[in-house]
Amino acid sequence: MAQGPAASASATDDIQPCVEMIRHLVGFDTTSRDSNLPLIHFVRDHLAAQGVAATLVPNADGTKANLFATIGPAVPGGVVLSGHTDVVPVDDQAWDSDPFTLTERDGRLVGRGTADMKSFPAIALALVPEMLAAGLKRPIHLALSYDEEVGCFGAPAMIQEMKRTVPTPQAVIVGEPTDMRIVGTTKGIDVIRTTVTGREVHSSMPHHGASAVMNAATLVHWLSRRAAERAAGPSPDCPFDPPWTTITCDVIEGGTAHNIISKTCTFIWTVRAVPGDDPAVLRQAFLAQAARLEADMQRAAPEARIATTILASVPAMRHVPDSEAERLARALTGDNGLGAVAFAAEAGLFQDAGFPTVMCGPGSMAQAHQPNESITLDQVRAGTVFMRRLIEHLAG
Repeated sequence: MAQGPAASASATDDIQPCVEMIRHLVGFDTTSRDSNLPLIHFVRDHLAAQGVAATLVPNADGTKANLFATIGPAVPGGVVLSGHTDVVPVDDQAWDSDPFTLTERDGRLVGRGTADMKSFPAIALALVPEMLAAGLKRPIHLALSYDEEVGCFGAPAMIQEMKRTVPTPQAVIVGEPTDMRIVGTTKGIDVIRTTVTGREVHSSMPHHGASAVMNAATLVHWLSRRAAERAAGPSPDCPFDPPWTTITCDVIEGGTAHNIISKTCTFIWTVRAVPGDDPAVLRQAFLAQAARLEADMQRAAPEARIATTILASVPAMRHVPDSEAERLARALTGDNGLGAVAFAAEAGLFQDAGFPTVMCGPGSMAQAHQPNESITLDQVRAGTVFMRRLIEHLAG
């Protein structure tokens, strides 16, 4: 049951502005398939009301936008606080309350995006008045992106615009939910679609056709062998779980009926590569295998084709020991460990653009994408303490 008003107020008095901002952001349904503009315009107006100008970087058709803004002087050495605005769908999930209405119960804030990852930017937005009052000597840059959940499609254009217009920052902190622990390295992700086109004939005469399904299965088997090779030889000091590059076939569709040799088959496969295992090398080997198979198919069906398209590609974040971002995050959190996560995030994109980068944010990834997604009030407090220490650091 939700706490009563008096209990709720007493539990959140010290972080009430942050909770209210989380409530605002969760209230916008920014599922990746939909526009995030209502949220972005709310943030733009919230900043403008405090005299902070924001820059919007829209997508090609103007239905979505990134936003970045600078609080403090336009000088080098600031810190970028990065978060994505989109969330995953709630379809067919058994929620106990409206996913887009923040609900407090049992010391937790429940709602879509509370963990992944609206609480981090919400805390920053709630503390803008404190940032302005602190007399920052170096700036805080807010960076909010779209379409992270479906392939990190929004961030690259924003990062390039920030490189062009923002004085070089000291560090980027990507606020994915890490329980406020420092994550210094992530896997990357490549999502790839392969479509095999053969020739339909009666299944009693397979030698006159070319089976898209069976040839697709040959390629999937080839991928499974590459996956097994990596699993069999993990690096002993690899910090990930699992400690190797994973290769999976996640979706496959093809064929018409049991008595028709299939004309088309499409499968989607995913590579989550550890730093140092270049997925481009695997792709080239796959394309060479596909070309050989296509040539075999064309002996019976000259029209046969195998086409492969990269749907998303996000680089891994490499661990850079003692980077400025890592030193800063350690000073702010007191965390002397080094986390590694198997999921990909925009951190690798910032790092590839030349920014020292770490991940550190409130909430647990175990809550992400789940029904009744939530963040504890203690994690909101920890994120608020972190943000206030950052303000003090940049003002001092």
